[in-house]
Amino acid sequence: MADPAALSPLAALARRHDPDRFLCSLFAPAERRETLFLLIAFNHELARAREAASNPMAALIRLQWWRETVEGALSGAAPRRHEVAGPLAEALRAGPLDGAELLAMIDAREAEMEEEIPTGAAFLAYLRGTAGGLAVAAGRVLGAPAASLPGLQALGAAYGLAGVLRSIPQQAMQGRSLLPAEALAPHGLAPADVAHDPRQKGTAEAVRALAGQGLALLEEGRARLGRLPRAAVAAALPARLAARDLRRLAGAANDPSQPAPPRGLGDRLAVAWGGFLGSI
Repeated sequence: MADPAALSPLAALARRHDPDRFLCSLFAPAERRETLFLLIAFNHELARAREAASNPMAALIRLQWWRETVEGALSGAAPRRHEVAGPLAEALRAGPLDGAELLAMIDAREAEMEEEIPTGAAFLAYLRGTAGGLAVAAGRVLGAPAASLPGLQALGAAYGLAGVLRSIPQQAMQGRSLLPAEALAPHGLAPADVAHDPRQKGTAEAVRALAGQGLALLEEGRARLGRLPRAAVAAALPARLAARDLRRLAGAANDPSQPAPPRGLGDRLAVAWGGFLGSI
C-alpha cells in the first residue's frame, strides 16, 4: 500500500473515500495514476450528492453544479475553486478525460434521487451508467481499445451491483433503498420496506437473485473484454473484488441486513494477483 505521507491530494482523497478503486489504480502505469485518482474523486463527489443532501432536490442541485463544472471546462470558462473541480477542468482541457462520458455519469446518478428504481432494466442502466461509466472512462485513460469498452462497462456494472448489495444497511440508515422494485415484488416487498428494515423476510432471497445477476454480468464482461493491454488492466481489476463479493452475497448464509465484512488480505491478494498477471 502506498505511503500516505507521499500521496498527492487527489490520491489521498481517493484512498480515503474509495480504497477499492485506489488499490486497483496502483497497478496502472505511474504516469496515468493521477488521472485515475481524479476520476475516483469525481465519482465520489457524484455518489455523495444524495448522501450529503437533506432531500432529493438538494441532491439534484449538487449534480447540476457538477454538470455545469464539466460544461464550463469544455467551453473554456474559468475553473471553479474546488479540490476536485479545478484538476477536473485541467484534465478536460488537456485531453485525458472525455466530457461526454463524465456528463453521462452525472445523468446516471439522477436515478438515486427517485423514490425508487422501478425495474431491473432501469437498475441495470443505472449500474452501467455509474460504476460502468467510471470503468469505461478509466479504460480510456489507460489506452484500452474501443472493442474492450463494452466489457469494461459490464465489469464495472457488476462491481457497482455488488456495492449496492454490500451497502444495504447503510442505505437503510439513510432511509432509502436502491434495490429495484421489480426484484422485491415477488417477495411481497417494496424498496420502502427494505429501507425501513432490511431484516424483513424476502430481502435475502431478492439479494441472492440480484447477486446471481451480478455474476452473470461478470461473465458478460469477461467475454466481451477481449485481449486487454496490460497497461489497461487496472480499469478492470475491481471485477476481482466484485467476484468475491457476489459469490458471498449469492450464498445461502448471507444476511444482507448485517454490515458487509471489511476488506481483508484475501481481497488485496486477489487484486494484486490480477494486477501482476495482467488478468481478470
